[in-house]
Amino acid sequence: MSFENLNLSASILKALKTEGYVHPTPIQKAAIPVILTKKDLLGCAQTGTGKTAAFALPILHLLESKAAVPAHQRKIAALILTPTRELAIQISESFASYGKHTGLKHQVVFGGVSAHSQITALKAGTDILVATPGRLLDLLSQNVVNLQHIQLFVLDEADRMLDMGFIHDVKKVISKLPHSRQTLFFSATMPNEIAGLANAILRNPVEVKVTPVSSTAESIKQAIYPVEKKDKAALLIHLLGNREMKSVLVFTRTKFGADKLAKLLNRSAIGADAIHGNKSQNARQKALKNFKDGTIRVLVATDIAARGIDVEELQYVINFELPNLPETYVHRIGRTGRAGNNGTALSFCDQEEQEYLRDINKLTAQNIPVVNEHPYLLPFRTPAKPQHATQPAFKKNFKHKRRNFAAAY
Repeated sequence: MSFENLNLSASILKALKTEGYVHPTPIQKAAIPVILTKKDLLGCAQTGTGKTAAFALPILHLLESKAAVPAHQRKIAALILTPTRELAIQISESFASYGKHTGLKHQVVFGGVSAHSQITALKAGTDILVATPGRLLDLLSQNVVNLQHIQLFVLDEADRMLDMGFIHDVKKVISKLPHSRQTLFFSATMPNEIAGLANAILRNPVEVKVTPVSSTAESIKQAIYPVEKKDKAALLIHLLGNREMKSVLVFTRTKFGADKLAKLLNRSAIGADAIHGNKSQNARQKALKNFKDGTIRVLVATDIAARGIDVEELQYVINFELPNLPETYVHRIGRTGRAGNNGTALSFCDQEEQEYLRDINKLTAQNIPVVNEHPYLLPFRTPAKPQHATQPAFKKNFKHKRRNFAAAY
């Protein structure tokens, strides 16, 4: 199937041809026809499968007629709510590419920068708004944004909203939307809290699942490196001695840890920079640009900052620290192996993280291969599944970890 078979407008097809798009991905093939019929949609697909185009293309098609309205008279007709600045910028760039011939206007708003230029742009009129929850609520409180004309609402990366503690903000935004609207709900994983939110805001949705929920792409080669916590930095430097590793995204659990590791790598003559929530937007964009163009080999990131990082042919993802939520592992390694490309995900695991590894293996229905030959080997066995008697306490602790997750970043 080609994009011509999806009944998209000629102006959108022209843009897709320029971008070199020929065949839709499975999520695009399944979602676009549903959205064009103006039905609500619940889309489940792992990262790197083309979800942005799956909703951006039909939104542009459905709103294209509004381009005839004078710019200053335009009302916001579509809202895309997404968790991070980087992802908001990426989605905005996609709308710019796909909609360049439609005449539609779009704007992006996010925190971490002055709101003045964003407010000025919004006052000039826009059809499509891409936003992060915090900045959007701020603009709503200033009466800069009016959401009463929204026809299409997209909640993107819903599970990430939960992990980052944004669900209450999301609900506040939803309360400002008109009841008569089309809602598109996208998530890579579907924990109970997210399923409940979907049930509350969707009306008779069509459910689209193109891959098993919480699965990892087959194109990603995975491996576990057992290592003591104190030896992790030495192991990372040892692995980066392989000059073939030219593009490496490293995940740490905290902002302080990301800065510390980036400085250590630079002292070891390995070009690196850190990206996290405490960095200014300009610093984050500079670090990402340097990573994309090869000025630095390594980008060290926390989970919040990394969502939205889309680097073509990213070779390696390294989990310097395993995440305490197994769904986060799926998100992290989904930065590589995108759109059918091959990738490698390496994870360091110390004694205290073995419980996290067991949860990851359970969620993804696999046993990630363990590398038993490296200079800093820590022998261990993946912990057995806890007995029934201990499960209530485990579940309680798991919820505690989820509550503390956003605070750690």
